[in-house]
Amino acid sequence: MIGGGASGTYAAVRLRDLGHSVAVVERAGRLGGHTETYHDPVSGGSTDIGVLIYHDIPLVRDFFGRFGVPLVRYTGQGGTTNHYVDFRTGLVVPGYTPPAPVALPAYIGLLQQYPYLDQGFDLPDPVPADLLLPFGEFAVRHGLESIVHMLNGYAQGLGDILRIPAIYVLKNVSLSVINSVLTGSLLITERRDNSELYEKATGWLGPDVLLGASVTRVRRGQRGIQVRVTTPHGPRVIHCRKLLVTAPPLLSTFGGFDLDATERAIFGRFRHHHYWTAVARLSGMPAGVSLVNVGADTPYNIAPLPGWYGLTVTGVPDLWGVKYGSTGPVGDQAVRAAIVADLRRLRRAGSYPVELEGLEVFKGHNPFELVVRPGDIAGGFYRRLYGLQGRNGTFYTGAAFHTHDSSLLWRFTEELLPRIAA
Repeated sequence: MIGGGASGTYAAVRLRDLGHSVAVVERAGRLGGHTETYHDPVSGGSTDIGVLIYHDIPLVRDFFGRFGVPLVRYTGQGGTTNHYVDFRTGLVVPGYTPPAPVALPAYIGLLQQYPYLDQGFDLPDPVPADLLLPFGEFAVRHGLESIVHMLNGYAQGLGDILRIPAIYVLKNVSLSVINSVLTGSLLITERRDNSELYEKATGWLGPDVLLGASVTRVRRGQRGIQVRVTTPHGPRVIHCRKLLVTAPPLLSTFGGFDLDATERAIFGRFRHHHYWTAVARLSGMPAGVSLVNVGADTPYNIAPLPGWYGLTVTGVPDLWGVKYGSTGPVGDQAVRAAIVADLRRLRRAGSYPVELEGLEVFKGHNPFELVVRPGDIAGGFYRRLYGLQGRNGTFYTGAAFHTHDSSLLWRFTEELLPRIAA
């Protein structure tokens, strides 16, 4: 496994279950990918960053259950209030309230027309033209204006949702997501520590996990596959029959790989967006208040990017979660500086007497949300992408092959396992 995020960890555990030897190569110092947890030494509380909630499906309960990580229903942050602020000015937007979601039934009806989107990118040929429209046009055509701002809140990290092909919004705010929200069936870990799953999986996999490791060379042939990696303990050579790539399939990921012309042409079509999360320790911020970034003068009041999605209550005293996005590349230091400047602007504007005591966690989840252009989708890009499964002994899973949703990625990976294990 190249990559030890949600998909790579799940695949490693399940392939071991099926009697196969595995090796996980992960460049970070831990498994879990976008999943991270901050344990507050002041209050003793914990808050999750990146991946927060899960769908209530048997596969999810089984995976957490095998490692003794209890799950409970997600009931939201009780007693919290949203305030609507334009972070460009630091001012509360006067009179703004979110529109009533009267178009939600119509949106659900549209999702039901495309049930295959909940399973991956196994698209019909031809691809329905509506799915290729910029989502802003799609929303107007189908009368979804009242829920565009709401969908933008769920589709964090997708960049400018009014401009990207509608298919990506429908996949991220999918029928599974809507049903889980409406039925109140979303799950969180009882101890508010999603990372516990990956810590226990790391222990279970033992020396088969190489953390802080980077791939330097991959050679795939009829006699097997050789993967050379550097690790904190020196170079290693892994010999295997199959390779599973779960890292984002950009050309930059495949340095040292012996990609053939077909693989290179397909992966070269991807572009991506940018997303950051942080945990801010604040003083002067009213307890129980979350700030939603809205544009006072923008279509659907969607806040311009780069910029905040919002500042959210974590349930841990004095800690708030930060969500920040961009359509184009921005350096981590520039994002940190923007977060600090925007919090100071809230104070200078007289909106909130907030002081930043520090960013306890700051994480870039980049590259985030790999997409291709409408013409590529119409031209069969995803059919060709899926056609790479098994080519040169290599298989693929992860968000680029489905969506940024750990539960649905585990299901996608589970369905791929028979082919990998054959």
